Amino acid sequence: IQTARSKGLPERTVTTRHALKNAAIPVITVIGLQMGWLLGGAVISEVVFAYPGMGRLAVTAISYRDVPVIQSFVAITALIVVVINLSVDIIYSWVDPRIRLHD
Repeated sequence: IQTARSKGLPERTVTTRHALKNAAIPVITVIGLQMGWLLGGAVISEVVFAYPGMGRLAVTAISYRDVPVIQSFVAITALIVVVINLSVDIIYSWVDPRIRLHD
């Protein structure tokens, strides 16, 4: 940041290209980690407040021992978590060029 300022770049450019790019790395990581907790929290809130949704469906399937529905719920949830983790990794490598794979 000091180098960019000493080059005479405008403060807006210094903030957007240098400061925010470096500050976004831990934020992206935390957002990716919190998505799993968000899915778990959705299940709990759907059951507590009787909202129809995937969480309530899963709890109902567990109580009735409906194995295919439980398997589908677990597979879809796992797929969502994998897609979120993949997208976080792609965004992370886009923001921080040091992370990119080299030949």
